[in-house]
Amino acid sequence: MLKRIIDIVLALLALLILLPLFLVISMLIVFESNGGAFYSQTRIGKNERPFKLYKFRSMRTDADKKGLLTVGGRDPRITKVGYFLRKYKLDELPQLWNILKGDMSIVGPRPEVKRYVDLYSAEQKKVLQVRPGLTDYASLQFINENELLAKSDTPEKTYIETIMPQKLDLNLQYIEEQGFGTDMKIILKTVLKIVKG
Repeated sequence: MLKRIIDIVLALLALLILLPLFLVISMLIVFESNGGAFYSQTRIGKNERPFKLYKFRSMRTDADKKGLLTVGGRDPRITKVGYFLRKYKLDELPQLWNILKGDMSIVGPRPEVKRYVDLYSAEQKKVLQVRPGLTDYASLQFINENELLAKSDTPEKTYIETIMPQKLDLNLQYIEEQGFGTDMKIILKTVLKIVKG
């Protein structure tokens, strides 16, 4: 209950403070390329419940039809504004709305698309027992995931067989260690990583 109250208070404050930034980012996205400022994708949340995850649109319209994974920092589907947003994780800010709605928490396992959740083992599915989050141990460990995938000849295979299992191990570690202190540590480390670019 305390975690949920903290999520609501922090997400609401952040949305109010960042409203001018939301407006500027939205205008930049719309002026640069055709399409709306926001992008939504169905992810799998707590207890395997699907929900719409929101982001600022950082790719050209319908880019996800060419693959679910972003490969390399210079994926040609990414717009110039989108590259900047992704570098500083600003594209994730609309998920504050997901947090207010109760789909997500500030800290928790990052939600995945059904295509990959369907590959989870029974043990790995334990990560679906908690509310997914905006950041977690795996987000910190794999902050350069796009670059790792760019080095692979078969990015999706590398993701499924190498990166995803490691991320899920970190998710399970978080579930074992979760608490106010752990969440504050992850939030602080996330902010520091983003500031450093």
